[in-house]
Amino acid sequence: MNKQYEAAVIGGGIIGSAIAYYLAKEKIDTAVFDGGRIGEKTTSAAAGMLGAHSESIGDFSVFFPFARTSQRAYAALKDELYEQSGVDIGYKKGGILKLAYTEEDQKNLEPLLVQPTVQWLESEDVIYMEKEVSPDALGAAYIPDDVSVLPNRTCESFAKSAQALGASIFENHPVYSIEKQAGNYIIHTAQGDVEAKYVVVATGVLSNSLFKHLVLSERLSPVKGESLIVRADKPLLKHTLFHDSCYIVPRNNGTLVIGATMVENDWSDTVSLEGIQFLIEKAKTMMPAAAQLTIDRVIAGLRPGTFDGRPFIGRHPEDKHILVACGHYRNGILLAPATGQMIRDFILEKDIPSEWIEAFRVDRRQLVMA
Repeated sequence: MNKQYEAAVIGGGIIGSAIAYYLAKEKIDTAVFDGGRIGEKTTSAAAGMLGAHSESIGDFSVFFPFARTSQRAYAALKDELYEQSGVDIGYKKGGILKLAYTEEDQKNLEPLLVQPTVQWLESEDVIYMEKEVSPDALGAAYIPDDVSVLPNRTCESFAKSAQALGASIFENHPVYSIEKQAGNYIIHTAQGDVEAKYVVVATGVLSNSLFKHLVLSERLSPVKGESLIVRADKPLLKHTLFHDSCYIVPRNNGTLVIGATMVENDWSDTVSLEGIQFLIEKAKTMMPAAAQLTIDRVIAGLRPGTFDGRPFIGRHPEDKHILVACGHYRNGILLAPATGQMIRDFILEKDIPSEWIEAFRVDRRQLVMA
């Protein structure tokens, strides 16, 4: 391990790995430090939906343009990352059918349906597209652009591509403190100390101890998500089904992901019987044939929540060489490219849309209260 880098990224999940990739592309000497293995925590439990439209209801002014930029980046990244890493990210087309079972459901979809690439489908049209969908659905908002990827492979592809471009990846290197020294920073890890000009905190829900150490008043809270990975004897879905924050995502590897629960302030990474039962019943309301699926495995991850649901992406309010990129809640996979680009642009001092800087800055709550 070298002793000096231009940028040290703390956290090797999808966000940290994407940041490392974009920094390495600019020939910035970058090191990533993860307390375990790359992508083994929250990233590994994600479904991989790139739901720029489906996740933006209520926030089309700022969140949607940012998410849409990130979603569109994947169209080129799937080939770009494969060329660098040899890892296929499992980019799957088809889009999302956001189902409505009641008139209230349909009304709640109205802000989404004004988007030019989204259309309303009546029940018979939904069943024509997906014959296994419950006939109880009144219809669905069809979002062809909200595609999906395989989270583990995407994270691996970002990390290996970053390495191919010169970045260093250090697994099993937990960081326990950061110390400013002579204009740079000493990063103290369990395996030794390194020096860096820039430090990027991308440790997801585990960022609180570093926030405290860096005198940042905000905290992240866990929202546990439990999911089922299932298999069918034959392909059942071409499109993702979505209703009331739950989904069934078909993957290119022949599995389907049924998720996810939302258990607030639970730091455990276990899956409960209650959670499994909830997911099975929810899946059957969307697709009755789900009752016949075979459970492959169960997974759980801790989504990093913020006070207002938006991520923290930006500079430390008192030190522009310390940057934060965490709190992506349900959207870490979706927002990884745009987050990596934004951190890169902060370091290179390139132009960034001012509304993004203000919406995602770490101290935004204090500014509102002042």
